[in-house]
Amino acid sequence: MNASFLLFALLNTGFILLVSPFFMSLIKKVKASAQGRKGPRLLQSYFDLRKLLQKEVVYSPNSSGIMRITPYLNLAVLLLASLFVPIVFIPDAPAGIGNIIVFLYLLAIERFFMALCGLDAGSTFGGMGSSRLMSLSAVIEPTMVIAFAALAYVLRTMNFHEMFAITAGSTIPESPTLPLISISLFIIIIVETGRIPVDNPATHLELTMMNEAMILEQSGKNLALIELAHAVKQTILMAVLINILAPWGLATELTIAGFVVSCLYFLVKASLLAGIIGLFESSIAKMRLFRLPSFYMMAFFFSALTILMEVFA
Repeated sequence: MNASFLLFALLNTGFILLVSPFFMSLIKKVKASAQGRKGPRLLQSYFDLRKLLQKEVVYSPNSSGIMRITPYLNLAVLLLASLFVPIVFIPDAPAGIGNIIVFLYLLAIERFFMALCGLDAGSTFGGMGSSRLMSLSAVIEPTMVIAFAALAYVLRTMNFHEMFAITAGSTIPESPTLPLISISLFIIIIVETGRIPVDNPATHLELTMMNEAMILEQSGKNLALIELAHAVKQTILMAVLINILAPWGLATELTIAGFVVSCLYFLVKASLLAGIIGLFESSIAKMRLFRLPSFYMMAFFFSALTILMEVFA
């Protein structure tokens, strides 16, 4: 493992950890503005995390070690996944780093342990949220596989680092079908981060809860780690979409100027995408649980259409 990749690992994961809570607050701010409310401060998520880190952790008497290790495990898995999605610059990565299949498995591990964590406390709400998550995962996971397979088919590689090296070299999308895949990737962001119309992260109503239901029994430092992991996951998926559709400013080699430009460009582009997500949430209602597969199928349709267009082009 070369020194360049070690430096990339420190800078990329550190930058993602630093900016991820900001995008969570920005989405809330945009939603509040669209609804005529003032909304939270843009740094509110950082204050919330600091407050939670100072609080005591309380465990259910029915819980096991799963509830204790899940916050740490999920954050570690997502930080590992962040190495697959370059933001600060594109390094010479070791074999396996950047592989789409491994990346999808890392997301599946995080989802699996979240479901276990929801069940572990023995609460009714936690079990309901875990049941809903795994039921819907049976639909969204094949859709994600098709979406990323379409991306790999268009760019002729299964490695994110190589994909971004290809897209970073052009000012327009490398293929006219990439905007279609971008629609699928946007839907995946909405689904994986539990946003409207899939779930409502701002409510605790028992009829609509899914992600929030699984973390009701978490508290203190553990809840802070889960919230941070959720923010990191959102930033990673946003970075995939950004680096495919609008890779401008992404450095292909490590220089101080290139690093600064990459960070600034990403902050601007990710802030715009966060604003779009906030407006999208404000313009659509929460869908009924049994209608959600039709929303997922939109991502499947655009991904399959992309593959067909490439095959017959």
